[in-house]
Amino acid sequence: MRAALDRMVADRQTPGGVVAAGTVGGAVTEYAATGTTGVGGSVVPGPTTFYDVASLTKVVATWPLVGRAVAHGLLGLEAPLSDHIRTPIPGPGAAVTVRQILTHTSGLMPATRLDRYTGDSRDLAEMILSEPLVTPGEHRYINRGFILLGLLLARVHGKSLRALVDDFGGDLGSSGFRYGPFLADDRVAPTERRLVGGYPLHGVVHDENAAALGGVAGHAGVFAHAQGLAELAHHFLSAQQGRGPLTAIGAYVGESWKPAVRVDATNSRGLAWLITDTGLVHHRGFTGTGMYLDPATGRYLVVLTNAIAYGRERCGLAELHALALAQFDD
Repeated sequence: MRAALDRMVADRQTPGGVVAAGTVGGAVTEYAATGTTGVGGSVVPGPTTFYDVASLTKVVATWPLVGRAVAHGLLGLEAPLSDHIRTPIPGPGAAVTVRQILTHTSGLMPATRLDRYTGDSRDLAEMILSEPLVTPGEHRYINRGFILLGLLLARVHGKSLRALVDDFGGDLGSSGFRYGPFLADDRVAPTERRLVGGYPLHGVVHDENAAALGGVAGHAGVFAHAQGLAELAHHFLSAQQGRGPLTAIGAYVGESWKPAVRVDATNSRGLAWLITDTGLVHHRGFTGTGMYLDPATGRYLVVLTNAIAYGRERCGLAELHALALAQFDD
């Protein structure tokens, strides 16, 4: 993996990156870093360099928070959203369940585009639920569902999603994942330069829809470092084995890592996560990040890059993703 990242850096496919790998019960987590953070051209990333993890937010923040809410009886996987988000005039989305959102089978509109609601006085959750559904029951990767889950979590707990994630990290004794913004310094890798002559996004969320929500959303917005995500991976795998600080959601984790709906030739979707036909569990983020877990062996792999800094084509990431999955073949 280090060699692959070295090649990507040499080919200007990413400024740099960090890999973390370990096994539940193993003595240490191994780290490898290469290139630069993209700050000033000389700062080398490390295990505590924060990256915008984009859609990994879904599985490192929203998914476990939903599991905790289910375990505490605040949410039900089969309950329609109308049980918690009461609209004056129920729309088609009111019947969508938490399980359907987690499996990306809700039928909510696939185009997120929250900017269309700017200046509208109506409640965002109500507006999303009022819109028509598109092929419910069919797998379609939909950010809007996780945006709704973020809003839903805030409602049932009576506190912001940012506070919920901070509390979650505090319970685990970790400050390695949290919502921004951050100071634009060498602790944080920048992402995309959106306009020629402008400055890269640095310490603020890359995802436009999360930005419209103030940088805090259920689908994107979390920044994390390799050490923090390695610790989370360890906790998730331990919970599935009935051990560790997340044992209360152990059954939920186990259910999440069972195939629920077919996605493509080699993957199914569980609750939030993708599951390969060989049983590996994984998820990626648009900025150039990924987390890979093997419940059978307790092995985990975290990959953090800011490949988006070199353009939205994100060349080399598909090959890096395939290589990451291949590490579990032996």
